[in-house]
Amino acid sequence: MSDELQIKPGSLRIGDIAPDFEARTTHGPVKLSDYRGRWLIFFSHPADFTPVCTTEFVALARQQDKFDALDCALLGLSVDSLYAHLAWVRAIEDRFDVKISFPIVEDPSMAVGHAFGMIDENAADSAAMRTSYFIDPQGIVRATTCYPHNVGRSVDEMIRMLAALQLTDEKNILTPEGWQPGDDVLAIPPLSAKDISRDEDWFCHVVKAP
Repeated sequence: MSDELQIKPGSLRIGDIAPDFEARTTHGPVKLSDYRGRWLIFFSHPADFTPVCTTEFVALARQQDKFDALDCALLGLSVDSLYAHLAWVRAIEDRFDVKISFPIVEDPSMAVGHAFGMIDENAADSAAMRTSYFIDPQGIVRATTCYPHNVGRSVDEMIRMLAALQLTDEKNILTPEGWQPGDDVLAIPPLSAKDISRDEDWFCHVVKAP
C-alpha cells in the first residue's frame, strides 16, 4: 500500500486529492494513479454475494456503455478476498447474463476503506458503506455519495452526476435541480451590482444548453 494512505480515516472531502494505493483486483494489480487522465468512479459495497450489491453490479454492467461514452472508468471495492470477488463475478455473469468489465479491489486489511472513509472506524463490523467517489482526470475528488447497507444506489444518478460534472467543467454554466443531459442550464449569476439586470430572473437565469 502507498504511504499516501496515511490519512485520517473519514477525512477525505470534495477538493482533496484521492489517496493513491496499489492493490489486487479481479483484473490484476491496480494503482489508483493509473486512472489519471480520465474520470473515475471509485465505489465500495458492503459485501459480495449480498442482494442489494448484486442489483447494483448488474445495473452497472448493463449501463457500462454510458460510462464508456463519458470516458469514465469504474472501480469497485469491498473487504472480501480476491477469490470471493472472482466467484461472485462469475455467479453474477452466469445468473444475469451480463459482463462485469470493471475491476473489484480486495481490501481485507481495510486500509483503503479506512483511508477513503468507506468504513466507519466506529462501525460494529468491517462492512463498507455504499460510498462513491467521483474523481476527475487530475485525481481530485469532485463529488461523493454515501448510502447505508440496506439502500441501493441509483446508477442513473451516478451517470447524471458524472455528466453534470463534466459539462460544468467544460462550460461556464450551472446545472439546475433534476438536470439531465440535453436539458437547459443556468447562467452564472453576476458578481457585481452594475451587471445585474432588471430581469426578475437575473439570479436564476435559464439558458439553452451549450
